[in-house]
Amino acid sequence: MQPSVTLFGPLDTIMGSTAPGDVLVIEYILFVLVVANFGTRLLAHRRQTAQYADGGADEISRHPAHLASNVLLVVTSLYYMTLAHHGGMVMSVLVLGMVITDFFEFESRKVEARSDLALERPKGAVTAAMVVLLYASYQSLFWLIKAPWQAIV
Repeated sequence: MQPSVTLFGPLDTIMGSTAPGDVLVIEYILFVLVVANFGTRLLAHRRQTAQYADGGADEISRHPAHLASNVLLVVTSLYYMTLAHHGGMVMSVLVLGMVITDFFEFESRKVEARSDLALERPKGAVTAAMVVLLYASYQSLFWLIKAPWQAIV
């Protein structure tokens, strides 16, 4: 499934080529980035909890690895939209929703810290990230269950 228009030249040739399972390379990259985002999310929450325990509400800050992971996911999903318009649009909307949820979850951690409450897990952001993971895994790993799925449906 080579893209008909190569907006970014050689990058489109590499990312638009098909990998095993007749899936675009960029779809596998997005799946890996979403899984990595869960790891950075865990690191960020642990760091914020430790910062709150050490210095209070004023010490809580964003984790640079998680921030970089979010930016990389947004840029990659927007690039994916240039290769596969429908899948890229859905992925971009889901990723942007996750990043916005992440922003408000961080602000709610700050409010909890200022109110001297125990920091909760970022449930909304994790739920949004799970939706992104489900769609990324559908885009990249559906070929694993395609044959039994077609036999049933």
